[in-house]
Amino acid sequence: MPEQLSRTIETLYRSESGRVLATLVRLLGDLDLAEESMHEAFAVALESWTQAGIPDNPRPWLISTARFKAIDAIRRRARFDGAQRDLVAHMESRVNDAPSGDEEIEDDRLRLIFTCCHPALPPEGQVALTLREVCGLTTEEIARAFLITPATLAQRIVRAKAKIREASIPYEVPTPQELPERLDAVLQVIYLVFNEGYSAAAGAEVTRAELTGEAIRLGRLLIELQAEAEGPKPEIMGLLALMLLHESRRAARASSTGELILLENQDRSLWNRKQIAEGMALVEKALNSRRFGPYTLQAAIAAVHAEAESTAATDWRQIVAIYDQLVRIQPSPVVHLNRAVAIAMRDGPEAGLAHIDAVLEHGELANYYLAHAARADMYRRLGRTAEARSAYEKALTLTQQEPERRFLARRLEELE
Repeated sequence: MPEQLSRTIETLYRSESGRVLATLVRLLGDLDLAEESMHEAFAVALESWTQAGIPDNPRPWLISTARFKAIDAIRRRARFDGAQRDLVAHMESRVNDAPSGDEEIEDDRLRLIFTCCHPALPPEGQVALTLREVCGLTTEEIARAFLITPATLAQRIVRAKAKIREASIPYEVPTPQELPERLDAVLQVIYLVFNEGYSAAAGAEVTRAELTGEAIRLGRLLIELQAEAEGPKPEIMGLLALMLLHESRRAARASSTGELILLENQDRSLWNRKQIAEGMALVEKALNSRRFGPYTLQAAIAAVHAEAESTAATDWRQIVAIYDQLVRIQPSPVVHLNRAVAIAMRDGPEAGLAHIDAVLEHGELANYYLAHAARADMYRRLGRTAEARSAYEKALTLTQQEPERRFLARRLEELE
């Protein structure tokens, strides 16, 4: 029974800890205290439920137990710090309050997301804190996913929490006037998490399903929590669509031995049609709103790929047209590079090479291996072997992901 109970509590932690923590942060106003008391509540559950059995509704039990643990901790502090006594009195006066209902708990989770993604926090702190506090991943899991030490990751979380305290960042959903700026930060963090999972910066795997899965879960949560009378914000739908359409290709992106497979060589029968259908419906809805942004446009490009039976059958003219719109609202070097590759597919490698060289001349992508890999591919297709070899060698020095390194090495061998 204890072993079975332990597994049940572990599963419960995965599914409920985010909701429990978010509510405790609202009640206690202190992220560290909320996290500490929540962990104590789960430890008490392991002991108490062995005798009493698992409650019909574990979440309120965990919230109530954690609140009692937090009050005990505050009482201990109050013996040494008189400023804590008012907080003890306030918490004790609310100790018999009924636990929050489901609707308020979901609002709590939205507040916690916006707190973790506050623009005052550094981007790496936003990502670490969101994965830790909202997604419930352990410090070790997050560190392993981003190929850093747990100590480094823990420091990022500590600094982010300290910034929340020092800057008195409120635990609340932004006002309608503040929402556009704050929503951008949340969407950016979710997309960063997804990108690291979809194409890992380094390591032995092409993808990390646990990160793409968490990013998609957060996207769904935002849509649920931001739903209003007129529906969720179009860019939330656009981002979720973009992630679903990319994720739909995951089974086809690597061979059984872990080798990288480019889009043009993928077995499209392996693409997840359910995810594609959901992503396409979201793209259409976001585009019809006429209030979309860069995530929706990128999702529209992914949708064109999803509709095509092959690379040759892809409507590259439409893809270039969408990139033309995208560079007007998000003129980043990577967007310009992707547009250049699409132009090569539409007009030929010579036209593509000219655009890639123009992007590289600006210097921002000098150490971006995909820019040099794209340039090498243009030279290869033009039969300019020596220049292709030089560009592949440059790309090879700039990537730390093993499947990508093996792919580039194979390309060099083929040139021989």
